[in-house]
Amino acid sequence: MSHAGDSRIQEFIGDPVSDNPILGRAKLEEIFQDIQADIRFDHELHGCLNCGICTATCPAAHYYDFSPREIVQLLWTENLEGIHDAMQEKIWACAQCYTCAARCPFGNSPGGLIMLMRETAIKHGMQSAKDVLRPFSRVMLKLISTGNQLAPDMINPDHFADWGPNLTKVKAPLKILRKAIPVPTLHTTETAWQVNLKTSIELYTIWEMTGVLDQLETIDQNLFDVIVDIMDEKRDDWQDWVDEQEDADED
Repeated sequence: MSHAGDSRIQEFIGDPVSDNPILGRAKLEEIFQDIQADIRFDHELHGCLNCGICTATCPAAHYYDFSPREIVQLLWTENLEGIHDAMQEKIWACAQCYTCAARCPFGNSPGGLIMLMRETAIKHGMQSAKDVLRPFSRVMLKLISTGNQLAPDMINPDHFADWGPNLTKVKAPLKILRKAIPVPTLHTTETAWQVNLKTSIELYTIWEMTGVLDQLETIDQNLFDVIVDIMDEKRDDWQDWVDEQEDADED
């Protein structure tokens, strides 16, 4: 019997044990098309032998209900319901170590494909993306508004309780110690280092023009509003400084 005309695409096969409601067909197709349209998609997915090497070498697969092979199979067969279901939880188990990509005999990169799925989950404002990113809101606020991911005053028991009881023993006079550092830009505990105002605005403009802020607005409206207010003030301060310099040059 010939199978030459058969398609690998599975039309309506989702996760039979999932409690997550399935979206309408049009929305499922839109989500998959956003993943597939990324220029990286064809570089990360070439086919699948279903050999399981990626899952056998995956650290996350040993501890979570997660399988890189399953992700590749879902995308390769265009299993829209299964793809959507995986985006609700499973894709967030990946540690992005790319061991799968190094071992795949077909040259696939399950980790790269998962990155595309994560970005698409953020774009569509999926609850899974909001839940995963919520704990990082303070870090994101620091990064976008100051150019630093962390700051010395963030390292305390209230914000890093999972670091264990030894953290409570750290009671160093940080403000005094930071002022003793020869580099003036490090004389702060509110940021890792002080970023030049112009540089901060330039970084913010990059995030603004590349769509990062649009994604942030989809995921966390309150955080987006706070960051916009902070950066509007910085832009006003920068413009005031530029105006002062121009007035000084005229005088």
